[in-house]
Amino acid sequence: MPEPILHRIAAGEAAAVQECIDRYGGLVQSLARRFCARRDEVEDAVQEVFVDLWRKAARYDPSLSAEIAFVTMIARRRLIDHSRRRKEVAGSGLVDDELPGKLSAAGQERVEVCDEADHAAKALARLRPEQQRVLKLAIYDGLSHEQIASATELPLGTVKTHVRRGLARVRELLGVATPEGARS
Repeated sequence: MPEPILHRIAAGEAAAVQECIDRYGGLVQSLARRFCARRDEVEDAVQEVFVDLWRKAARYDPSLSAEIAFVTMIARRRLIDHSRRRKEVAGSGLVDDELPGKLSAAGQERVEVCDEADHAAKALARLRPEQQRVLKLAIYDGLSHEQIASATELPLGTVKTHVRRGLARVRELLGVATPEGARS
């Protein structure tokens, strides 16, 4: 079994840092999008997560959890802290100086995104349980097909089929045209 990426980072291996970003970047980005309202905040939060992860790399113990679970835990904690700091600043009156009852363009965009996300979540809830499971792991946790197969102990081909059919069904429920060349 190869040495965990986090142990290699703790040992000072430069290539392990890029490997960590490549392997867990999608997961951290996905989590950050769930916690952050603005795109620029997502980038800052992702950077904070990776810096914290590299500082704590030596603490990872493979006998206690999978590396992906450790990364997720560190990311969630850092993102919760980031979210709390943002709310404290907003509550202090330093942010959000708009007039009550009047939405800015950014506020309107957030409302539209929330509305679209709500519709998508309702469509996702109408899928078969196995399709819901793999899509939630991909969308909410940012896992690759291979990582989903490993986490669910399903064959990779089955995971890909559930993802493809689930996305096709969500498109159908939302009334979105299927892209050319896509099969269901």
